[in-house]
Amino acid sequence: MSTGKEILEDFIRESKKIIQESMVVLDKVEGNLVQAKNLKDYGNLVDRIIGGAKSVALDLAPSHALNLVSDYAAVCKAVGYKASQISDNEQFFDVCVALLQDATETLDTLLDNVDKSRDELRKTLSSTFIDRLSWVSKKFSSEYHGTVGVLAPENKTLVQSEIDELIKKLGA
Repeated sequence: MSTGKEILEDFIRESKKIIQESMVVLDKVEGNLVQAKNLKDYGNLVDRIIGGAKSVALDLAPSHALNLVSDYAAVCKAVGYKASQISDNEQFFDVCVALLQDATETLDTLLDNVDKSRDELRKTLSSTFIDRLSWVSKKFSSEYHGTVGVLAPENKTLVQSEIDELIKKLGA
């Protein structure tokens, strides 16, 4: 039977592979608006990290860094899904992809430091990055949904408020 430490190490190892796959997707779409729909693949990959982090964190204290990793990845996923729907604003698309590249690199760094507490790890997040993330998130109009499925119009604002709440948890 695996110990908690072994499970955490397996999660980190698998997540780092997912991050590499995610960067391949981001490199493929970078500067190529016609490839925007491929950001759904990015969102799906990051969603695997969220699920793994939440599962492993069930046996850990709420202050454990994996909870921050999960929240951080959830924002990345939402921005990825929303950016996958951009069809007519190349400049904004490029900003989103650049933000996701930075965010994915930061996610990798967060995984390297899961031995720290959630609060300690949160301090490593740049306030400039959080501000950029918040700005990009707010630029998406209600026509952009934050999941792969199409949401009913009354649920679209809920998705944005959930993103705003996650950004607050990250330190905004």
